[in-house]
Amino acid sequence: MKILFMCVANSARSQMAEGLAKNLWPSTVQVESAGSAPTRVNPHAHAVMAEIGIDLSSHRSKTFEQLPADFVNDLDYVVTLCAEEVCPHAKTNAKRLHWPFPDPADPSLPAEEQLNNFRQVRDGLSSALKSFAVGASH
Repeated sequence: MKILFMCVANSARSQMAEGLAKNLWPSTVQVESAGSAPTRVNPHAHAVMAEIGIDLSSHRSKTFEQLPADFVNDLDYVVTLCAEEVCPHAKTNAKRLHWPFPDPADPSLPAEEQLNNFRQVRDGLSSALKSFAVGASH
């Protein structure tokens, strides 16, 4: 199975979903993330994932077009994670799922409040992934 997680910047939600999925599911499930306007992986995403033992240091923000062709060609699912923005679109025949999560990045907030936003999204993604894994196995 091949699953792609997408949001706009590929900096927080999709990166955390990729890290969680790779940690949760067996290596036979291939997981990637991408965005329509990639920037960089948010330091708060690194921090809150490290809190639960998941290392995002090898992750980088990328577009759908930058993904390996062998991954894109046989893609099973595209999961968009945008809530308030226009979600990116991937040209693929994969089944599309939409899990709306608010963007946790708000530089106007104090650091601890930002971290709490990232934790809430991380934990919500974790629950969604566990539910999806159960549903996908039946």
